[in-house]
Amino acid sequence: MGRTVPLRPEVSRQVGEHLAAAGPEGVRFTSTWGSRDVLDVTLVRPELVAEVSADRAVDRGGVWRHPLRFKRLRLDVGLEDVPRFGQGPTAVVG
Repeated sequence: MGRTVPLRPEVSRQVGEHLAAAGPEGVRFTSTWGSRDVLDVTLVRPELVAEVSADRAVDRGGVWRHPLRFKRLRLDVGLEDVPRFGQGPTAVVG
């Protein structure tokens, strides 16, 4: 699970069509530490595989130095086909 730069509206709609809520709605978070801005959030089940592009630069602690960029959904790949971070190949090619 992870995040990318904000998606373009048409890509956001495409991804949204494949998401399923993980539980009851009504979860709220603040937008950043120390912020009073509250975000209404719908948690989703982590069942989709997406292809992303990433700069290879990683800071200490394993955090990407630059944000990931969404390339496409991989509806042809299941979760069981994707190695966990740091285990196995760096990409799933299909």
